[in-house]
Amino acid sequence: MSRSPVLFLTVAIVGAFLVLATRLSTPGETAEQFQQRIVLAEKDLTPPEPELDEAQKALEQELVELGENFDGVTGIAVTEADTMATMAHDGDTPFPQQSVSKLWVAMTALDLVDNGALDLEEPVTLRSEDLTVFYQPTRNIVRSRGSFSTDYGDLLDRAITQSDNTANDRLLRRVGGPQAVEAFMRRNGIAGVQFGTDERTKQSEIAGLEWRQAYSIENAFYEARDRVPDEERRRAFNAYLSDPMDGAKASAMAKALARLARGDLLSEESTDLILSTMEETKSGPRRLKGGVPNGWTFGHKTGTGQFFDGVQSGYNDVGILTAPDGSQYALVVFIGRTRASYAARMEMMQEVTRSVVRYHEAKSTANAA
Repeated sequence: MSRSPVLFLTVAIVGAFLVLATRLSTPGETAEQFQQRIVLAEKDLTPPEPELDEAQKALEQELVELGENFDGVTGIAVTEADTMATMAHDGDTPFPQQSVSKLWVAMTALDLVDNGALDLEEPVTLRSEDLTVFYQPTRNIVRSRGSFSTDYGDLLDRAITQSDNTANDRLLRRVGGPQAVEAFMRRNGIAGVQFGTDERTKQSEIAGLEWRQAYSIENAFYEARDRVPDEERRRAFNAYLSDPMDGAKASAMAKALARLARGDLLSEESTDLILSTMEETKSGPRRLKGGVPNGWTFGHKTGTGQFFDGVQSGYNDVGILTAPDGSQYALVVFIGRTRASYAARMEMMQEVTRSVVRYHEAKSTANAA
């Protein structure tokens, strides 16, 4: 896997523009206005998508029907890695990523590795002040031993394969925080996706709380959340869903994952590492992965948000599906909010995978004829 020459030139132009724009920023221009100009510039430099052929249009119609028939707000996208053709349902609406955003932390870390700024064998020790909220298997180790010594490669693996919030947030601090992750995405011309912040801050804000380290102990976070008045919690919950701090458009996410699969974002070694790590993901075996047939492989990352007043927020799965012949597809399903059963959610996701498999097999048969 190697970086595309055209993509490399595009990123170089984006970088040059960023330098020039920094020097020529308009007096009195806000940071938000400046960032909007940068994002627009990135979009202008993105190569045009290929026009969809009839088979791709048929696949897109299947995705649209799956989305429209689902009891919830959802964005679905599939990008064919070799052509970058993207088929989508509601692909341009930002959806909450939740733990899908851990992928960006991992990629930022591997980008540092590629540039000699991080060794994954660098030691790190987790202590009580590093603990976060919700799912964090490392918490039990820290609580029983008082601390946990490991390395950043292990934290990256735990963040992706186990969706460990503490491992992710400690890795995030090492790479330079949310600003460093956003910078990685902007340098690579990834528009339509924003990282947001660390898990403890994000989950607290969604619940109408301000993070306190005491919340990392036992059920303290849940108890504090239960004390938030319903109206305040509803306001915070709906504000997040209306404008998620970690918002990502399904089409933009699928294109970024396809570029990852192609080797456009990281070195060959780092690309192989993150793709193989994603294949070891333990969470969500019955989401998109549940529709993967024998002979195919699938590396993915799930994301699951908070539940309030009968509504599930941010029930997601994204990944890279590889056919027996090596063809790769980036699959993204974001469910912004839903009251549907878990079975219905997983069945819809699995059908997205099956639709892509049918599309690929029909294409392969046609090409062989």
